[in-house]
Amino acid sequence: MGGTRVVDDSLELAHTMVDVLEEKKGEDILILDLAGVASFTNLFVMCNGRSARTLKALSSEVGSAVKEKHNRLPLQVEGDSKSGWILLDYGEVILHLFSPALRDYYALEELWAAGRVVLRMT
Repeated sequence: MGGTRVVDDSLELAHTMVDVLEEKKGEDILILDLAGVASFTNLFVMCNGRSARTLKALSSEVGSAVKEKHNRLPLQVEGDSKSGWILLDYGEVILHLFSPALRDYYALEELWAAGRVVLRMT
């Protein structure tokens, strides 16, 4: 029963992120379930932003919403908007914000193809 609660909490956190990403015009939003596939997280949330400014705004807005609704801060933040990839690590959910070119280049969906797509919004 405890494992189910962790998954529910992870999905709730991921859906908070997705709601903000959709509202702020993020593109190609994906939730990928990695439970049983990766030992370090349950879910990846991925999203494209067309510009450095958009990536920065998406990161900021998601961070604010997660803090407000879940009283959580990321354990770690990697990258920045100018690099084209921002990673916000919340432990059981990791958010990847990409420029379209870097998302194609790193191809995380292919790398983690054993995961299950929970949600895809194109």
